Amino acid sequence: MADRTLVHVTRMPIRWGDMDMMGHVNNAKYFTYIETARIDWFTSIACSPNPQGEGPVLINASCTFLRQLEYPGQIEIRTFVGAFGRTSFETFHEIRRVDQPDVLAAEGAAKVVWVDFTAGKSTPISPELRAILSRPLQAE
Repeated sequence: MADRTLVHVTRMPIRWGDMDMMGHVNNAKYFTYIETARIDWFTSIACSPNPQGEGPVLINASCTFLRQLEYPGQIEIRTFVGAFGRTSFETFHEIRRVDQPDVLAAEGAAKVVWVDFTAGKSTPISPELRAILSRPLQAE
């Protein structure tokens, strides 16, 4: 993952209601976990969408399910930033149980476009914003 930068880590519980009738986390919930991590990251770097200004818009998303997740437990979602275009950038996510950090449960990816909401179209990502979005996570 040399072309990806770790930018954020989020932890959250697996909830009983996340499971389906098969006794494991429903596939759609993985997208919710990733969305929660992405919004948490945007909020932490002051890049939340501003309906009267600019912000990120997801234009595609994917997830590869590698291992089943089950209640109870806590997961960690690692968010990475990849390649930048003029108005967009790639994000990648890894989902792991906290009690099994070496086991990758799922991998996700999404392309994000920076949008001027008042103009209703994409807008170039400034060098300053690019630096904020690609700032590596500092070890705590």
